[in-house]
Amino acid sequence: MSDTRKQFALIGAGPMGLAAAKLMVEHGIAFQGFELNTDVGGLWDIDAPRSTMYDSAHLISSKRMTEFTDFPMRDDVAEYPSHHEMKQYFRDFAAHFGLYDHYRFNSEVMSCEPLGASGEGWRITWRDSEGEHSAEFAGVMIANGTLSEPNIPTFKGNFTGELIHAAQYRAAKQFADKRVLIVGAGNSGCDIAVDAIHHGASCDLSMRRGYYFVPKYVFGKPADTMGGAIKLPMWLKRPIDQTILKWFVGDPQKYGFPKPDYKLYESHPVVNSLVLYHAGHGDLRIKPDIDRLEGNTVHFEDGTSDEYDMILTATGYKLDYPFIENSHLNWQGDAPHLFLNAMHPERDDIFVLGMIEASGLGWQGRHEQAEMVVRYVKALETAKMAAKALQAEKAGGFQRATGGMQYLKLARMAYYVDKATYRKAVGDWIKALGGTN
Repeated sequence: MSDTRKQFALIGAGPMGLAAAKLMVEHGIAFQGFELNTDVGGLWDIDAPRSTMYDSAHLISSKRMTEFTDFPMRDDVAEYPSHHEMKQYFRDFAAHFGLYDHYRFNSEVMSCEPLGASGEGWRITWRDSEGEHSAEFAGVMIANGTLSEPNIPTFKGNFTGELIHAAQYRAAKQFADKRVLIVGAGNSGCDIAVDAIHHGASCDLSMRRGYYFVPKYVFGKPADTMGGAIKLPMWLKRPIDQTILKWFVGDPQKYGFPKPDYKLYESHPVVNSLVLYHAGHGDLRIKPDIDRLEGNTVHFEDGTSDEYDMILTATGYKLDYPFIENSHLNWQGDAPHLFLNAMHPERDDIFVLGMIEASGLGWQGRHEQAEMVVRYVKALETAKMAAKALQAEKAGGFQRATGGMQYLKLARMAYYVDKATYRKAVGDWIKALGGTN
């Protein structure tokens, strides 16, 4: 290995890691990539060690609204690609931009420890087939993803059937001849419920709160392509979109779904038409939150009860950076508190990439985050005034780029941003730090 003291350690070869790697190559920033898996793709490779993918998984956003701008998906790829197509897309991306040679595969980062104050470097320890290794690096870029550590709920009582998290779900055959209860009605929960409807003996869906449902197609086109060139303020966009949803979705409450107790876009909507279809056909029953478990019986908060062979909790994931202490990431509450979700307020040698969610952000929006970070690192090297300005702004205190949106106070929403507000702020810094390319 070359002199690592002048290199950044880049952790992860999923979408964000690859975007950062490509940009660092383009801007001449030395780095060494580390990836636990044998290849690139992150969770989109269902065979990766920490992948939480399942057989029927597809993008919930359309390919043209999700792809990297400078590497479009092939025309023969479906409008809503499967994880198989996405794995190939990222492998093609890595090959096209010559990124494979920059990674050490089958390499698990075990720890990241600062050598001193900002700029003094980090000691990285990793493990591969040859044993454990350690080296000093100029800095760290963390891009290991946000969807690998299950958020596992606890229930009163005991269940004698099979109790698993969605992270343990891979194929519909797991539901064969079983009475299934899905807990949680986010995008994964609804996808998996449809699998259970077709392959299990029965399927119920337990929901703590209501959701807004968005169809995948509107007027025959992917719903997320219908926004048009005119960007509407939220006070106008919300009622217009709610009207469109009523036209195409109707009233989910007539199928038993609870009414959302929040405004549209204050939480991530569910992009799924099939779950409403099956609820309307009586294939799916909607249940309230669980009160307690007793043998094979589940008691619900409304006083009803039913028997099940399997409970699958689709209750999301927690941020997890197991190789670094939370204190090094300025962790506050449920997430690190970082400038534009990426930059430490005091240190200029550690960055977190991809810790960001927003409706419609796509990978291009995340690519812009990586570009801002890479341009900042480069601008610090050349002592650009814009770098000093950004350094001062992030050190002076900041709020998350919510655009005034009152997101639900949930762990999964702790790093949610408003797309328009976020992309404008990041875009302004990209221009200030050296251009828009």
